[in-house]
Amino acid sequence: MAKKTKSIPVRSYIEHFEAGAAVGKIVSEDFSSYQEAGHPHRHDFHFFHMLEKGKICMEVDFIEYKMEGPVILYIHPSQVHRTVSVEHSEGYMLGILNEKLNPEYLQLFNELVLPASPLVLTPDMVTLFDQAIRLCVAISEQKDNRLYTLLVKDYINAFAGMFLSFHLERKSSNTTVSRFSTVTHEFKLLLERRFAEIKRPAEYASLLHISVPYLNECIRNVTGHSVSYHIQQRVILEAKRILFHSSKSVKEVASELGYEDYAYFSRLFTKITGITPVAFRSKNLDSSK
Repeated sequence: MAKKTKSIPVRSYIEHFEAGAAVGKIVSEDFSSYQEAGHPHRHDFHFFHMLEKGKICMEVDFIEYKMEGPVILYIHPSQVHRTVSVEHSEGYMLGILNEKLNPEYLQLFNELVLPASPLVLTPDMVTLFDQAIRLCVAISEQKDNRLYTLLVKDYINAFAGMFLSFHLERKSSNTTVSRFSTVTHEFKLLLERRFAEIKRPAEYASLLHISVPYLNECIRNVTGHSVSYHIQQRVILEAKRILFHSSKSVKEVASELGYEDYAYFSRLFTKITGITPVAFRSKNLDSSK
């Protein structure tokens, strides 16, 4: 395994993002030239992998997704991921920077309850996305066009919007919107932004202008777990990311996540995961070799 850096690597492909967005065809053989794809990293852009055929296994935040085309996987810039295996695959990769993404789309992507499971494409969806991706590719090759930058951005935004539309449609068909659901959604958005600094349910309830008992009632009704459970799980996920993907000490990880008492953090991590932070890092290093 490659030597760990002090922090989680962020892959920037700015040289390929003349328009703030990029698209390209990719097949199994291409992955051998992207050695970094097999090592955990983040991107500094919103990433879509549209797998037309073949198989690929991606690990995103310690969850493995074994996909068989046709399917689309979306990865948010905050998510740590790597390619585990590829088998006779053909498809496309699209990326778009925050500042080039439609502001309404950006808000919706930031509001997705991650991980966003792969979007399996029906025959009708395959036809629609195939047309969209081919237009994206055709436009991206017209670099002499005076409106090149605008066109590339607009067409990739259209692809992103289509993905959002189908993803949200699938999500809404599986859930019933209620006051409990609304509060839970707002809490999760707040948690994603503030988990490193706010650990007490009372503070989240105050920011949402509701009582602690009512917040807990909403969260338990929708998820089956308490507010404290979700706070701890989010903190532990970030701790796992940093422990596995960087060389920071447990004390440094604790401090980054808002714990001055790293011994307390270590006990909490052990209680939640059943293994100490040091043992977690060692175990995962051994399994990744």
